[in-house]
Parts: sequence; structure tokens; C-alpha cells
Amino acid sequence: MFAAHPPYRRRSTLRHASRQALVALLCSAQLMAWTPTAWAQHNDLPALGDPASEDLSVASEARLGQQIMQALHRDADVIEDPQLLDYIDSLWQPLLMAARTRGEITPELDAHYAWTPFLVRDRSVNAFALPGGHIGVHLGLIAMTASRDELASVLAHELSHVTQRHIARRMGAGKTSSMVGALSIVLGLLAVTRSPNAANAMIMGGQAAAAQGQLNFSRDMEREADRIGFGVLTQAGFAPEGMTAMFDQLQHASRLVDSQQYPYLRSHPLTTERIGEARARLGPTEHLGATSGGASAMWLHALMRGRAKALMDPRIDEQNRLIEQQPVAQETGPAALTRAYSAAMAAMKQHQFAAAETALAQARQLVQSDPVAQAAVGHALDYLHVELLIENQRGAQAQAAMALWRPDQSRPALLLKAQALLVSPGPVAQLNPLSEELRLWLAEHTTDAAAWQALAQVEERRGFMLSSLRAQAEARWHEGDHRGATEKMRAAQQWARALPHMSATDFIELSIIDSRLKQMSHELQAERADQNAGT
Repeated sequence: MFAAHPPYRRRSTLRHASRQALVALLCSAQLMAWTPTAWAQHNDLPALGDPASEDLSVASEARLGQQIMQALHRDADVIEDPQLLDYIDSLWQPLLMAARTRGEITPELDAHYAWTPFLVRDRSVNAFALPGGHIGVHLGLIAMTASRDELASVLAHELSHVTQRHIARRMGAGKTSSMVGALSIVLGLLAVTRSPNAANAMIMGGQAAAAQGQLNFSRDMEREADRIGFGVLTQAGFAPEGMTAMFDQLQHASRLVDSQQYPYLRSHPLTTERIGEARARLGPTEHLGATSGGASAMWLHALMRGRAKALMDPRIDEQNRLIEQQPVAQETGPAALTRAYSAAMAAMKQHQFAAAETALAQARQLVQSDPVAQAAVGHALDYLHVELLIENQRGAQAQAAMALWRPDQSRPALLLKAQALLVSPGPVAQLNPLSEELRLWLAEHTTDAAAWQALAQVEERRGFMLSSLRAQAEARWHEGDHRGATEKMRAAQQWARALPHMSATDFIELSIIDSRLKQMSHELQAERADQNAGT
């Protein structure tokens, strides 16, 4: 279901087929125990809005979500792309704020849930909500949407599934009796939805289809998520037409035979009632085609569509297709920018650096005469230029380019700076300010695995091995590899004990390691207790 590697990009030894086999193996033992008859016996849906009928507590659902994300983070197709994540977050945060203002997010939910979107490298059009407020977004969905309002409408819909606790109600309706059982069922659903043929081949009999039916949202839940999502969308400042326009695109897609390309339609069936109600909510004054954010938002969304297109399918033939389909000289507007930007990125990934420079120059030309467009995407084009220099191992030029455009203090800029400095042959002392910047960032964003991994590499280059080992452990912990994180912490302790002399910095670092290892071990024990209680 749901290229080139920067220094801190997660890597996985699992290929696509073996990843699905692993997921099927995790879920098959539990699903075998749930015969189709058993599923049918527990298929009564609790009444909407009846919290007493929810068998899965908020805290339990949050823990379940954490365990699912631990498994998914080891999937190489769950990707870290700072630019796209930053863009998704710019849509997600207003939606969260609106949901809080409307009272959809209660204090209890706010305290326990993660409220975190993540990216899946897949060309299919899909998004999905997981227990505990984790929202998966396929790159194919970003590439397909025509405006930020359409993309925001999907995020608002998925957010509303979470705030209305539809996942917990569905699982409660099935009388899922253990955390292990719930985890297995959700992992099974992910396998079924992402690759039905492979999952059905590995999960014998009708259990896979039964799992899909058990966890798909009901029609009432879909309509409720539409209604509440519409209110969240409009209060957040997005154009209400975005939801209707998205439905129109999906309705057109539903007529296509290629079900593999639109898995969103399998888990979110589009009915005439949903479409009619969405159009009725617009009222007589609204009209299709309206967007929020003006021309600036359209240009930025076009660029992010181009980035998603280049990243969603790493196959060489697909990358070459993008390179060949860059716009011709007379083409203008956001659509031309999408094609030029995706061509530049694809050429960079294929190490066709001259072609990448040409396509990037074409993208710049498309916006240079439009001050609005230049303001909207200028920094993003500069960002790609620096990425191109880094990919070509021209670290010094990358640093010089960044100095010219003076990037902001955003997460993408910070991580890009780390990449540029780490491929530069300059003196180690140039890394000292970067080390401090990363530490300041991580003091406020403690769960940022990519920033921890960047700090680990910076500290290793600076010769601070104890700091590097701790940062590596933190990166593993926040990627979901809890066992690997504790092992890395213990390795850091052993390394420190072998030192003939310890500096004051090492003493401080070792005390932090000792404290964090105790905390990590305590959390691992709690996880094991949850698992044992559910078996």
C-alpha cells in the first residue's frame, strides 16, 4: 500500500517482494485464526458517536500506531524527503489547528496521538490513516492533485477518520482482543491494499479479503469524514472546491480498469451520495476551479508535483521518460514547471548532470519574468541546484551556492547544509557551527531521525566518536529500531570505558547515554509487557 542516497537516507536490505513476504508473515499467523465465519460474527459496527462502544482505548490505539510505524519505518519505500515533507506539513498544520478550534481534537487525543504525516514512495494514488494519528501519503497522490486544495481535502478527510476514532470503532466492532492481534490485522490490511495479488497468494483462503472488509470504513464513516473534513478544510483557509474537484478526479478514475493505480478507491469507495453531498455543501456562490493561496500557491504546488513525479518511481525507464518529456520552448505556466522540474530531478538521479542543468535552467526561465512565481518557487529551485552539486560531489560549489541564496532556518535548509558540508573536503573546523545548529534543532525536535543521523556523521568527522555513537542510537530509536538503538547505546558505553582518558565533553556525553539507555530499556520492557499481555 501502502537514486541517489544522501548520507542520512534510510537504507533497507529488504527488496519489494521480500518486504511484502515479511508483512504477510507477520500477519498470517493471526489471520489464520480468524476464519471468514469468525469475521462475520464480529462485524457489527458500533453506533457513530457512542464512545462507550469503543473497545480500543486512546492510549492503546496510540501504542498500536507506534508499533505499526516501527515496522513501516524499516520499509525502504517510507522515504525521507525534507522538501516534500515540509510542503505536506504546511498543509497539515492549518488543518490540525482548525480541528482543534472546532473541538474535533479533544485534549485526550491531542495528548496521545502523533498527528504526523509520512511519505510512501509509490506511484499509485493513495493516502491512509493509521491508529494514533499517523497519516501515510503516497507520492502518486501528490503528483495527481491539481492544486494544494485537492491535496488538503484528502488530508482533512484522513484527519477526520482519526479524530472520529473510526479505526478504533472498526477494530472494536471486530472484538480484536489483543495488541498483537490488532497489529497483525492492520499490517495484513496494508499488505492487501498495497498488493492484493501478492498478499492473497501468501495469505491462504479468504482471510485476506475478510481483513480488508473488516477494516474498511463503512459508508456512514466515509460520509462523516467527508462532512467533518469539509468543515476542517474550509476553517483552515483552503478552498472548499478542493474536495469536490478531488471527487471529480476520483470519479473519473473509478471508470478506469486499472485498479492498481487507484488503491484509494478500494479503501474509500466513492458513492453517488458522497459526491452529491460534497457538491451540495458548496452552495450556489461557489464554483469549481477556485483555489486558495492565489497564483503563488499554484506555482509551488506545481513544483512539488514535479518533485513527487521524479521520486515516486525510481525505475530507469520511468526516469528517462521524465527526462524526455520536459516542456518545449513555447510552453509556459505551472504545468510546464512541473515537467521541467521533474526532468531536472530525474536527470540528476541518473547522473546525467548536463541534462539536469539544462532542465533546471529551463525551470528558472519559466518563472524569471513573473515576480509572483519567482517568489513562490525561487528558493525551491535554488535548493535543487544545491542538490545537483552535492550529487555531483561538488561540495565546495554547493556551499558557495547556499551562501548566495541565504537559505532560511527551515529543516530542509538545515539538512541540505549538512549534506553540502559532509561532501566538502574542507577543514574539519567548518563543521563546528553545523554541529551546534543541529543540536539546537534537535533540542526542540527530539524525534527527527534524519537530523540525528546527520549529527552522527558530523560528529564522526569532527572526531567526537561518543557523540556520534549516541546520535546513531537516537536515529535508530526514532526510526523504530528500538533493539538496535539500545545495542548502539551499550556499544557507546563500552567504547567510553576503553578510553585511557576522558574529556569533560565525553563525561557529559556518557552521562546522557547512561540516562537515555535506562529510559530506552524501560520503554522496551513496557512494549514487551504489552505484547505478552496480548498473546
